Amino acid sequence: MTELSHYRNIGIFAHVDAGKTTTTERILKLTGKIHKIGEVHDGATTTDFMDQERERGITIQSAATTCFWKDHRFNIIDTPGHVDFTIEVYRSLKVLDGGIGVFCGSGGVEPQSETNWRYANDSKVARVIYVNKLDRIGADFYRVVKQVEEVLGAKPVVMTLPIGREDDFVGVVDLLTRQAWVWDNSGDPMNYTIQDVPADMVKDVEIWREKLIDSVSDQFDDVMEKYLDGEEPDIETLKRCLRKGTINMDFFPTFCGSSFKNKGVQLVLDGVVDYLPCPTEVKPQPEVDLEGNPTGEYAIVDADKPLRALAFKIMDDRFGALTFLRIYCGKLEKGTSVLNTFTGKTERIGRIVEMHADARNELESAQAGDIVAVLGMKNIQTGHTLCDPKYPATLEPMVFPDPVISLAISPKDKAASEKMGIALGKMIQEDPSFHVETDEDSGETILKGMGELHLDIKVDILKRTHGVDVIVGKPQVAYRETITKPVEDEYTHKKQSGGSGQYAKINYKIEPGEPGTGFVFESAVTGGNVPREYWPAVEKGFKSMLDKGVLAGFPCLDFKVILTDGGFHAVDSSSIAFEIAAKAAFRQSIPKAGPQLIEPIMKVDTFTPESHVGDVIGDLNRRRGMIKSQDPGITGVRIKSDVPLSEMFGYIGDLRTMTSGRGQFSMEFSHYMPCPKNVSEEVIKEVNERNKAKK
Repeated sequence: MTELSHYRNIGIFAHVDAGKTTTTERILKLTGKIHKIGEVHDGATTTDFMDQERERGITIQSAATTCFWKDHRFNIIDTPGHVDFTIEVYRSLKVLDGGIGVFCGSGGVEPQSETNWRYANDSKVARVIYVNKLDRIGADFYRVVKQVEEVLGAKPVVMTLPIGREDDFVGVVDLLTRQAWVWDNSGDPMNYTIQDVPADMVKDVEIWREKLIDSVSDQFDDVMEKYLDGEEPDIETLKRCLRKGTINMDFFPTFCGSSFKNKGVQLVLDGVVDYLPCPTEVKPQPEVDLEGNPTGEYAIVDADKPLRALAFKIMDDRFGALTFLRIYCGKLEKGTSVLNTFTGKTERIGRIVEMHADARNELESAQAGDIVAVLGMKNIQTGHTLCDPKYPATLEPMVFPDPVISLAISPKDKAASEKMGIALGKMIQEDPSFHVETDEDSGETILKGMGELHLDIKVDILKRTHGVDVIVGKPQVAYRETITKPVEDEYTHKKQSGGSGQYAKINYKIEPGEPGTGFVFESAVTGGNVPREYWPAVEKGFKSMLDKGVLAGFPCLDFKVILTDGGFHAVDSSSIAFEIAAKAAFRQSIPKAGPQLIEPIMKVDTFTPESHVGDVIGDLNRRRGMIKSQDPGITGVRIKSDVPLSEMFGYIGDLRTMTSGRGQFSMEFSHYMPCPKNVSEEVIKEVNERNKAKK
């Protein structure tokens, strides 16, 4: 077992095409894990092992691997960059102690970099920054450093400076040692020499080194005092300051290089060892009770404590279901029983494996700090806690975003129907942001996901991986309904048909709520007109009606119900009677409260060459987009806008046509906004026609 202080659980995350997978491939080569480097554009990398990943040249699911560098054990997770798969980044960050944020030297801080950076801040994950692709046209290390400060609001501490630009990029200067690492053009990462700093860079190196010392020396008072007295800290002291500040997220050590050309990656690996935390240096995971409230206890990383492990990913492969676990406390041993606190059931640990993308090594046991996979667990889902049955505890669960887009599919024949049910069950377990529902009226299966690409990949996996032939419908937008004006009303439920009857009277107010508040219920009843024990039944009645709004049957959001008064009968009143009254009250009053259709608005980030800016903005305006900002860069312009999701179908094709194939965009859900009247009428008409056709 590796000493815990020598563990580094790290993730590599960035925008699409910043070079995460290529960087991972170089790390595996340098650490001796692989002997031949595979390239993304050849579909031959280690961590992109799905057919869909190799064809499209993008990462779809996070892949885990383990390697060693300078006696330190790295558990690495390579995450996707595409916005439709941010769930993979989020759940990986949840179980990591540190990360490498990769930025493209020419693209800089791109939209998805911002989202991932925000997730990493929320998860309190310490990071080093690696500015990659400095061999590309338009690459500018200093511009990216400035963007990290301005766009991300982070404090980069520059550790290496690039030697040469674009095609002339040959190596980096290490500011701590004042030495230049220069690689030859053979493409072998080991073919480098350590030289003196080039004469034309000496002045710059001293300026940036001074900035580095200024930024980090305040981590320890004694170092700061000596520095103010004119005594420069030695390298070991600087490393101590850098480590403390990085772990506290006061700043982020920033390296540069070109993974594709094999230049600069060694220094990033040294930075991971020197500055990123080991499992014991990270704030321990809080434990919660079954309702999700903190208990005040923490899962302290220690192999001698009772077992605490979090399932952060389920993956189905040719050998069966794999459950990826991050072990926080204790030991996990083959053949022992563990308790799943969510289901309340114990399961036996069969095989434990250490993953290397889609290959595996069998293990007898694993301990606190490890990231491993377990085979054959039956009733487990992402976010469940496994623990010692004698010492039960639940770790803080994961929260996943709601899907914004849906797609109807139906099997081609009866044989496909049975296979489809099994396949979808496995896919739901693997991806918590992917939902499946059955339309009660038509019997169609509805897939719900985070974007067009997300659902496109899911249908592809159904067809190719699981061999299920399906007919695919048009993508549908997840509209919602809300109300626009307050209503005061009352409803009486009476039923008398021999024997004991039913009686419930409620007076209530329904008011529009703030966006994002969901459904709120309050009781303002004074006196005993509606006894307290019936209040939950009234709330339950209203809540049960939220799924089907009165306009077009979409779920209802953002309104408040206040129970003001009512009446009851000593014999005939019951919880059921009050629940029925509340359901009928909803149907009676919501149509009077100015019901309105609201649609999902996406935060869209479009990149275009400067010559096509006018066309792109005109097109976004036609799509009912609100332009927020335009940021000119060296290689083009980034346009930020808010656009309704319903207008974004097929956008990638139109954008490529407008920009001669050079435009790119990414989008993520932002908020809900009222639909314009003409759109609302069109949607309601379409829903009514669909419902008629089903009948």
